[in-house]
Amino acid sequence: MYDYLNNKTVLITGGTGSFGRKCTELLLKNAKLRKLIILSRDELKQHDMARVFNSSFYDTKISYYLGDVRDSQRLHRAFHGVDYVVHAAALKQVPAAEYNPDEVIKTNVMGAINVVNAAIDQGVKKVVALSTDKAVNPANLYGASKLCSDKLFIAGNSYVGDAGTHFSVVRYGNVIGSRGSVIPVFLEKREKGVLPVTDERMTRFWLTIENGVNFVLRCLKEMEGGEIFIPKIPSMKIADLAKAIAPGCKIEKVGIRPGEKIDECLLTEDEARYALEFEDFFVIIPQRPWWKSDKWENGRKLPDGFRYASNTNDRWLSENELQEMTGDLNGTYFLRQA
Repeated sequence: MYDYLNNKTVLITGGTGSFGRKCTELLLKNAKLRKLIILSRDELKQHDMARVFNSSFYDTKISYYLGDVRDSQRLHRAFHGVDYVVHAAALKQVPAAEYNPDEVIKTNVMGAINVVNAAIDQGVKKVVALSTDKAVNPANLYGASKLCSDKLFIAGNSYVGDAGTHFSVVRYGNVIGSRGSVIPVFLEKREKGVLPVTDERMTRFWLTIENGVNFVLRCLKEMEGGEIFIPKIPSMKIADLAKAIAPGCKIEKVGIRPGEKIDECLLTEDEARYALEFEDFFVIIPQRPWWKSDKWENGRKLPDGFRYASNTNDRWLSENELQEMTGDLNGTYFLRQA
């Protein structure tokens, strides 16, 4: 799967985040890159990451660029000579987004515009942007900003001209153990014997960070430009998640936070009319005049009224499966990442 990246330059925006670190690890382990560029705005995280991933230990040249996706000039400089971009930079905490809407728009929406323009101007071959289930029928600003971002990347294919740049989106659910996720919170709280749960009915999609990275890199390889890729992943109730992580703790219901949903959806009924199903993923085909590809013609059309949601999913995580996915449930890995 990684051979297409051999002797290529890859840039990861938001590269010091949970996704970026795991993506870096897998790329350095499996691909023979010409160069890997980590672009982020946090010098401390870059310093810490460079102690683990640097050119002294790997054959690949690794560069750490301080920069923000809000800064179009910096992106134009960083994207020079880049073949592939994985766009993982975002402000994603729902409560913080509700309180700081202008900052979220600057990063998630204006940042997307800057990435699209810089990629086209610098002749980047492919850009894959990370999205979220919260972008589907959004109930909060974070989800709304990611919906705008998704639309911008898909529409970017319509004005690339002769540049040959292609844009696609990968949409998935909650990543187990990522920064700001509920699992590190539960691991911290279980020492006190009480776990805060917003609502016992709440369900979410879950996948591991490694599965998420591998799916994104697979889509980067296979994309034609304009698709939205959605992996088939399991669901679990938040209450069951809490019991699996801290079986002896008391559950305290604290109520749903502003902008939260009881359940999440990865594919709506309206989107399903233009989506195709494969063994382990769905792909939404763009309804645009520039789409000419027959790449996905072997996919299965979905029935009328089909909806892929966390509460009606046909696959659910058991406690044992969750423990296998988390690997180390004593909390050291997750607390370190948090």
